[in-house]
Order: sequence, then C-alpha cells, then structure tokens
Amino acid sequence: MNSDYNFKFEDLQVYQKAMDFGEVVDTIVKSFPNHELYALSSQFRRAADSIALNLAEGYPGSDAQFVKHINYAIYSANECISCSTKAKRRLYITFNQDEENRKLISEMTKMMSSLRNKILERKQSN
Repeated sequence: MNSDYNFKFEDLQVYQKAMDFGEVVDTIVKSFPNHELYALSSQFRRAADSIALNLAEGYPGSDAQFVKHINYAIYSANECISCSTKAKRRLYITFNQDEENRKLISEMTKMMSSLRNKILERKQSN
C-alpha cells in the first residue's frame, strides 16, 4: 500500500535502490554470528542505511548541501564494500553474495556520481 504523502526525494531511483539495499543487508547480517552483533553486523547495517538516509537528508537543501550528502552516501557505499569483503573473508557470506552486494553498490555509486555531476554542471551553467 502506498502512502498518500510523497516526498520528492522518494522519486529518486537511486534512493529507492538504496532503500532496497538496506533491507538486503539487514537480511544478510541476521545470519552473522552473535559475537558480530555489535561489530560487523551493526556497522554493515548502519553503513547500508546511511546511503538512503544521506540522500534524504541532503535533498531539500541547497545544491551544495545535496552534493555534500551525496558524497556522504558514496562514502557509506564504499564502507559497505569493506563490510561485505570482511563478511566474505570471515565466511559469513558466500562469494556470490559478496558479488551481488558489489553489483548493487556499483550501480548505486554510479547513479550517485551521475546525479552529483548533473547538479555541479547545472551550477556551473548558471
């Protein structure tokens, strides 16, 4: 069921992908060992959620503010690469799961970079 109240940033395809990725990570980390609950599990979940949260936080601001938050979202995406790699090395996830994470993160990062570049180009042309 869709809400009657829509916020403009929710229309961004990269935001929707980031929201989905956060749920993927939440499912993945549930299988991690208990001793990772406040370590890698938490870090991975927070980094994944931070992608969408930063896009939402920066959207209503100025172009400079939005670009800053897109950069933060990219930093969080990069952090997710490290978390996924750690999880693979510790045998919490398979090679294929890590590859899927990398694919999703790569897609989002390219989209965020493109969005950032469009904002910066618009700013330069004004």
